[in-house]
Formats: sequence, structure tokens, C-alpha cells
Amino acid sequence: MCRFARYCHVSCLDYDRFGLGVRSARVEPRRPAPTHRKLGPMVSTLDIRTAAKYGVFAFLAIVFAGNAARAEEAAAPLPSLAANTTETSVSGISSGAYMAGQFQIAHSKTVVGAAIIAGGPYGCAESAFSDMMLGPGAAFLNLSKAINGCMLNALALWGVPDVPALAEKTRKLAASGRIDPLENLLDDRVYLFSGSNDRTVVPAIVAAAYEFYKRLGIPENQLTYVSNLPAGHAFVTADLGLACESTGKPYVVDCDYDQAGDVLKHVYGDLVPRVATPAGTFIEFDQRPFLAGKSNHGMEDRGVAYIPKSCATTTACRVHIAFHGCAQNRENTGEQFIRDSGYANWADSNAFIVLFPQAASSPVNPQGCWDWWGYTGHDYLTRDAPQIDAVYKMLEHLGRPRP
Repeated sequence: MCRFARYCHVSCLDYDRFGLGVRSARVEPRRPAPTHRKLGPMVSTLDIRTAAKYGVFAFLAIVFAGNAARAEEAAAPLPSLAANTTETSVSGISSGAYMAGQFQIAHSKTVVGAAIIAGGPYGCAESAFSDMMLGPGAAFLNLSKAINGCMLNALALWGVPDVPALAEKTRKLAASGRIDPLENLLDDRVYLFSGSNDRTVVPAIVAAAYEFYKRLGIPENQLTYVSNLPAGHAFVTADLGLACESTGKPYVVDCDYDQAGDVLKHVYGDLVPRVATPAGTFIEFDQRPFLAGKSNHGMEDRGVAYIPKSCATTTACRVHIAFHGCAQNRENTGEQFIRDSGYANWADSNAFIVLFPQAASSPVNPQGCWDWWGYTGHDYLTRDAPQIDAVYKMLEHLGRPRP
């Protein structure tokens, strides 16, 4: 659970809650444990010992054979469905909340609303010194600020999060053309949520995100901040998941509250009531075509989309993109967030395609968090961010005419 702690000198106690997992702000040096940890797809320290013993060529043969087997199991392509991508909305929990905000602000010409569930303001984790560092050093520097300042609120005395400074940096990114003009945000509708039992991303951090959107000029009547439910660090449903106050896999809790419905109604206004049982199709699709040319993207080979029957045939459906949280991707928890969130129930009756892109678990990101602290590179907040660019390409593909 806390393997990443070795790389950033954050204690295991700090690592085991959230997708990064946090229990304290304590920092201490830590030696790598002698374990056969996974170093990448199909490669581990045990494999490297095998290479030394039996020869490099035998080792490479094993790796390529494993990769070939995976290729044979390739998922179907994402279909082109003539979707109405000009009315796209996004949501996310935890690291997915940060990614939802990043995607919204990078592509505000396209996105009409967002839901920030247990997440903080855009760019919160970026250190003032990260631009001076090359390679992974900037991400490690940002990670300490992410945990202490943008989850636990342990840096409040030092002015973190600094909402005015974050808003100013966002304006500079827009002025440089690296994100869409901020004028596009002014008619967006934004839903924010914090459970009163969330000790992973504490309510003060979500409140800072609310203030950030106000600082960018979004009127208060277009913002809603729900903070009166005793939820843990999780996505909330009306009748599925763990006990309401819980924080743990699959990070879906039953608080007698239909969060998916509230998110979509806040963004789009009145909707047709949800169906009891979705009648469309959850498809597993190949994410790799959207990752071409990206060597450090941090995404899985496969994603999931929910497609109602009408969207598969004739209707020009809107798209909602739902970003999972840390330790909530399919590799870590299966499809409970995808199937139990309630988005599919609302999609069927209101003609939405729901896209569930998937971030990957890796040695430096074992919980499969979305990149909100820069592990994919310096551009992680902009349109050029590998993950933002890949998901936007998925959205564009859904908008292409049906064959």
C-alpha cells in the first residue's frame, strides 16, 4: 500500500489513506524493502534476477511474449457516436476531482460544468520551485505540498492553499494560450462536495476550491457546495456501497443521497428521473490509440464507456466524463465505481454517454491516481498534459459521425 513512500521520503503512515494515502504530516527517510516489487508492465525485480541468471535474450523473450499475449487480448475500439461534445461535463473524486478541475479549465470552451468531490483548487500542489527542477524532482517536490497542503490542510499557517495566487497563475496560463480563455468558465456550473467524516481531503480544502471558482469570476448562484453529509472519503449513493461514514475500497458509500443525480441536475438543470436498471451497454475499449506518442502518460490500456441504446443508434447524446479516485481504478477495485455510482441510471433516461477513463497503477503511482502533482511532466495542468490530451481525444472521437 505504501510503496511510493520510498521514492518521496513520506512515511507509510502518511501514505495509507486516499490515493496517496495519508495519516500524518510526518516525513522521514526510508530504505527500499527487499521485495519483488513490480517495475513496469510484465517486469519485476525477480525478472531482473532471472535475466542475470539465464541471459538477457531469454529475459527479453519472456517480456515480449507476455506483452504479445496482452496485445492478443486487445479491447474493442471506442465507437464514434456523433455525440454532442459541446455540452460536456466532468466529475471526479479525490485525485479525480483534481483532474476534473484540470480538464475543465484546460478545455473550458467544451466543458459546461464540473463536480469536484473531495478535491481542492486547480494547481494546488505545484511548488513555487518546481519549474526550476528537471525530471521527476519537480513531482517529488510537489508531492509533499500535495499531501500536506492540498489534502490535510497542514500548511494553512503558511498560506497554503493560496487561492489568490492560484487564480493569478491560472490567468497567466490562459494568457499564454496553454489553457482555454477563462471567459469560457463564466457560464459554467460547478458542484463541490466534502463529507464531514473525510479525513483524507479535509473540508477546508474543498472550501478553498469553492473560493477559487469565485475568484475566477463564476457567480455564486452557479456554484453549490454540499458539506452537510457524514460521508467519508468516497463517492456517495442512495443505496449502494459501504456505510456512509466509511473511507475504504471501493470508495463508494451509502448515505441515502443520489450524488450522481445531484451533479448532473446542477450542471444541466431539470432531468428526466433515473431508470431503476440501466438498459444500455458498458463497453471496455482500447485507450492505447489515444496515447500514441506519449511515453509517460500513466494510463491503463483499457477504459470503460457506458452507452445507452439511443446513443448507440440515432441520438446525438451529451457526454459526461467521470474520473475515478486513487485506488478506485479497475485494477484496484474492479468496476464498483463505474456500475454503482448511478451515472448509468441517469444516462439512460437523459441521453448521456458516460466515459470512465482509467489511470494506471505503477511503481511511482501504485494507487492509480490521476496526475495532479506532475508525475507525467511539467505540462500536467495544461491542454498538453498527457492525460488531459488523451481524454480529450477520446471525447473528440465520440463526437465523430457514426460509420
